[in-house]
Amino acid sequence: MTTAFLGKAPTGIPGFDEITNGGLPAGRPTLVCGGPGSGKTLFAMSFLHNGITMFNEPGVFMSFEEKAEELALDVASMNMDVPALIDQGKLLIDYVEVERSEVEETGEYDLEGLFVRLGYAVDSIGAKRVVLDTIESLFSGLSNEAILRAEFRRLFRWLRDRGLTVVITGEKGANTMTRYGLEEYVSDVVIHLDHRVHDQISTRRIRVLKYRGSVHGTNEYPFLIDSEGVSVLPVTSLSLQHDVSSERVPAGIPDLDAMLDGKGYFRGSTIMVAGGAGTGKSNLAAHFIHAACARGESCLSFLFEESPAQVLRNTKSAGMDLRRWVDDGLLHFHAERPSRHGLETHLVLLHRAVEKFKPRIVVVDPITNMLIAGSQIDVRAMLTRIIDFLKVRGVTALFTSLTHEWSHDDSLQPMVSSLMDTRIELSYEAQDRNHRRWIRVVKSRGMAHSDESREFRITEKGITILKAATKGDRP
Repeated sequence: MTTAFLGKAPTGIPGFDEITNGGLPAGRPTLVCGGPGSGKTLFAMSFLHNGITMFNEPGVFMSFEEKAEELALDVASMNMDVPALIDQGKLLIDYVEVERSEVEETGEYDLEGLFVRLGYAVDSIGAKRVVLDTIESLFSGLSNEAILRAEFRRLFRWLRDRGLTVVITGEKGANTMTRYGLEEYVSDVVIHLDHRVHDQISTRRIRVLKYRGSVHGTNEYPFLIDSEGVSVLPVTSLSLQHDVSSERVPAGIPDLDAMLDGKGYFRGSTIMVAGGAGTGKSNLAAHFIHAACARGESCLSFLFEESPAQVLRNTKSAGMDLRRWVDDGLLHFHAERPSRHGLETHLVLLHRAVEKFKPRIVVVDPITNMLIAGSQIDVRAMLTRIIDFLKVRGVTALFTSLTHEWSHDDSLQPMVSSLMDTRIELSYEAQDRNHRRWIRVVKSRGMAHSDESREFRITEKGITILKAATKGDRP
């Protein structure tokens, strides 16, 4: 017996095709529902726009709420040139004005007029994809459930018989997934979009509630709408299947490499540099970046505390001219306050930046500032996803973490330490009116690392690690 597999129509939306194992069902209708401002229309337009520009599949957008000019303005900021696609004969937008008073609840009510109009639009450009936005406007004058159900089924059957891949948008009901509570039952696929606000920080999430004939991700996934369009982050699709490397990456400080089995970190590993304020965490991270760029490796630095200009100025006083690497295109900074977005949005932006720049080295400084945007548990979950994402790509990642000597209970580092391959602790103490800084390698998986506490100094020539601690020195 031969098993028939459901054909897929890729949406071209980053991440979404991954969680649906290929996209939407080809030749079938999909219902996209959600509350006002959740992104339904933008998702639908992305489906059409990408179908035209990526897969050469013309599309029809039948709107019951906005005219073509209004839709074009709505998506212009997302790099979608709707007028150009219309001029090329690849996209047709048909605005249908439905007057509630003209809809009669009689046994003769049907959608034949809509079928004729939609069929003509499809045939005129050879459309493969169709969007109906929104379905409530089409049935706004009906309240008889029997008629509603019958007409919903006729509409969906007509679309299937034409072999069109269709996205139908619908508003969320009071106590139901859709306004009428019927649409989800006659749809092959139901996708729910949600826009929520928690502690004054907004987050968008998407969930595939139903997908007939296909395995799909069932969790909620964060998604982002910005100038580059719609993108979905399949955060739970990663697994512990990444390869490991025996190649070593210098830390940028020869004496620290000596403490790391004489060779430095493993390529593709994760490193945490933890310590209190002023212990030298950012400086040590800068040495790592400086050495990598000097080898010709691309680096991406995420800053949650300082601006790129501050980093360039401060590291120059320690003997490192990072600006030359920025000018050479080897070093990119991504700086934002954690409170600007929710954790999921920061995660999406990090993914997008890594995919675009394809760095060999990533630095996040400091990860503990993300506690502003979420709880310790949420930040740990985010960090786990970041680590999995970077390990799959063989990226070596260094994270800094702020600790407080007087209170470890409010610190993130005990929760994430187990996720790290290498953990380095920095500390300082006041002695004879001077600060003495100390460094020790708490752990470094897979190598015979030093267990000594070593004093180090930050000079105009960079970090210098002194001899091993002796009896009477701080352990």
